[in-house]
Amino acid sequence: MQLISMPAAQDRGRTGFAISRKALRLAVDRNRVRRMLRVLLREARPVADAHDLIVRLKPGARRTDFPAIVAEAARLLGNLAAQRRTP
Repeated sequence: MQLISMPAAQDRGRTGFAISRKALRLAVDRNRVRRMLRVLLREARPVADAHDLIVRLKPGARRTDFPAIVAEAARLLGNLAAQRRTP
């Protein structure tokens, strides 16, 4: 997983998801991961709103990896929050 961020260009940051067919073959799996990531971003709203984000899932994920994918995204958002607090 890769998280690309930059300061928000508008009042509220935007988020984009890049989950290719090579990463997850079935559309139902790609949509499920997007839904899970949207929930995670809603919970991390103060940090996510301050940035424009692109969440990219790299190829090689499996259906059984969904909890690990969300955990990795949470870790990356936590790193982003820590960078924001550190001057």
